[in-house]
Amino acid sequence: MKDVAMWPRWLAALLLGLPLTIGIVGVCALAWPGRAEITALPWMLLAFPVWITAMALAFAFKSGLRAWLWLGGATLAGFGLLYGLKALGWIGVNA
Repeated sequence: MKDVAMWPRWLAALLLGLPLTIGIVGVCALAWPGRAEITALPWMLLAFPVWITAMALAFAFKSGLRAWLWLGGATLAGFGLLYGLKALGWIGVNA
């Protein structure tokens, strides 16, 4: 019966790990001072360890529901922050 409890966490890690990573790295990359040509590559390289950490974080919760709620909430907060800061004009890509 314990194997059944791992499926919700596994699915949360699989489906929410990458969007959470994109939200975190996107906010950090756009908010980082300096030219985007210089700062983009380090942030793209940092995305892989952040992704692995986000997926591993799903297994730190006691239940699959908590993993879904926390990772889903963090993903929504990350994208909300990204779009909110872009709408305010505080961050963005300068062409």
